Amino acid sequence: MDQPRVDPSPEVEARPHPPNDAPTPGSSGRDAGSSHDAPASSDGAPKAEEHAHQGPVDSGVDAGSASEYDQDNSGDHLLEAHSEDNFSDEGYDGSDASSFLSSILSEVRRGVEIAGRQYASYGKHEYGMPMDEKELDRQDLQHHKYTLLLNDRLHVTPIPEERLQDAGSRVLDLGTGTGIWAMDLADKYPNCEVIGVDIAPTQPTFVPPNCIFEIDDVEEDWPYRAAHFDFIHGRDLMTAVRDWPRLISQAYTHLKPGGWLQLASTIPGALSDDNTIPPNSGYVESGRLYFEMAEKMGAPLDAPRQWSSQMTAAGFTNVQDIVYKLPMGMWPRSKRLRTVGKLEQIMILDGGFEAYMLRGYTQILGGRVEDLQIVLALARREIKDPGVHTYVQFHVTYGMKPE
Repeated sequence: MDQPRVDPSPEVEARPHPPNDAPTPGSSGRDAGSSHDAPASSDGAPKAEEHAHQGPVDSGVDAGSASEYDQDNSGDHLLEAHSEDNFSDEGYDGSDASSFLSSILSEVRRGVEIAGRQYASYGKHEYGMPMDEKELDRQDLQHHKYTLLLNDRLHVTPIPEERLQDAGSRVLDLGTGTGIWAMDLADKYPNCEVIGVDIAPTQPTFVPPNCIFEIDDVEEDWPYRAAHFDFIHGRDLMTAVRDWPRLISQAYTHLKPGGWLQLASTIPGALSDDNTIPPNSGYVESGRLYFEMAEKMGAPLDAPRQWSSQMTAAGFTNVQDIVYKLPMGMWPRSKRLRTVGKLEQIMILDGGFEAYMLRGYTQILGGRVEDLQIVLALARREIKDPGVHTYVQFHVTYGMKPE
């Protein structure tokens, strides 16, 4: 559910088989009437602020070394803008999105060629589909954008590393989309069974041996046994989930004692630390319309602001809500955030946002296409202007089921 779905490519070619001693996936935990698994014991939960234990993953994007300038993008830090007369460095001065994407994708995928087809290389192993589908490119870039935003981490939940390294550990990825988050986690923890679930079969055929994909709607009753998972993850489920308390309650039921839930999503309202949003902003107006559409759909976009209280009400402890600033455009001083901003800019300008706005504006709000086109033209101009220093908030909320 991270992005709009496309049908999987029928031309996927086989990758080399994993070694014979590769771990074999266990039962997916679907409850077919048998007795529930006994809840697994776990170590005591670490303090919520201890995130550093989680080893980084390779986002695949050259976003600068530790010796280069970087800055904290958590919600209570101001974002510094890059010098406006120095945008010619490292290819950031061009308006050609395709050249930027070609460069980023070559770094992200480190692809390999087999029988004339270019294949992705996810994590340590060469899993994935051919890289010649535009939509799959966009979905994978979206994943790497978020990984960069979190400083090369797949999640920020303080679940002990050894818990995910143990045989018998299980992770559930809600709304897995192309499945790239689930595959990256499965690669990182080869003893852990990772299940990705979505309502559409957009995942690749050849995946890590400990990764499973299933078709289901997470808003329905979950078919898994109670106390089955060590970690449940959901990202960018906005407009896909109507009843967040029910989803959070189901997550609580299906987590083992000591297990963790993490939800993450952007709230698409433009903000600025230096008041550079222009008067009568087209992006602010488009965001207002987007909020209005989602509200009428029964899926308000500010739902992440209630996640922490909903998790607490469901029984979770150690609940934390972390807000990251996700810049739009190439204006940040930090190279890492400048790369994130460029990717976000492309996501907005590449047509998907406009297509959704057009349908929603005409069918839900009953507006005229001509009126919306004026607003979107202003929004596009602002997003491409390095003098407009806007960002959106990316909420990450997590909690632990008590031991």
